[in-house]
Amino acid sequence: MTEEKWLYWCDTVHDPYFNMSMDEVLLSNSALQENRVLVRIYRWDRPSVSFGSAQICPQELADKYTLVRRPTGGGVVYHDVDLTYTVVVPPGHSIMQLDRMESYKVFHEALLMKMTEDGVEAVLENHGTDHVDRATMQCFVSPSRFDLVAPSGSKYAGAAQRRTRMGILHQGSIKLEAAGGSWEKLQQELLESLKLKFNIDFIPWQPPQPVIDEAEKLARIKYATDKWNINHEFDI
Repeated sequence: MTEEKWLYWCDTVHDPYFNMSMDEVLLSNSALQENRVLVRIYRWDRPSVSFGSAQICPQELADKYTLVRRPTGGGVVYHDVDLTYTVVVPPGHSIMQLDRMESYKVFHEALLMKMTEDGVEAVLENHGTDHVDRATMQCFVSPSRFDLVAPSGSKYAGAAQRRTRMGILHQGSIKLEAAGGSWEKLQQELLESLKLKFNIDFIPWQPPQPVIDEAEKLARIKYATDKWNINHEFDI
């Protein structure tokens, strides 16, 4: 069976606002990827907290972290000891045919296969935490269904998605402790897990300059503003 080719962008370190704006721009420009799935792995230039698009801004954390509202759902995620990645699935791809929970589950199944192979004890959360306040939930405190957790219940990996006519934006976070604290090892494990699960190989990719320019602009006018982060408002 012929391997499918996905695009892989090993991005660098950016501020929280650019990180989120770039993901939104990649989804809106999914046609540039020629109907290929794109995986982006990136870093944060400071201790940060991202929170879901529908969540209440956790302003009590602002003294220690830079806060940014994501374009996807989910709750509070701390970006100081994690690896973050994005998968952009274009319209027409088979993953788009899965329902929301199945498309969430399939990426964590991939991680579970590789982590188990490497001796990490982990399982998929089957039920999620009951009675969670969805407006204030903290993702790594309150595991959701199909998150990747240790047998003790502590969370290794979670994600959030957004679906539009342009495809799926899947934003994921994995604790570095899942790879002994090594960002580089965890990066390799993530890529290998996707290769095994989806029978794919990667083509190195970089966004064209107009896409970078668009993301920089969106970071300034949306993701860096109190209007978006505190009030959840944005005017085009």
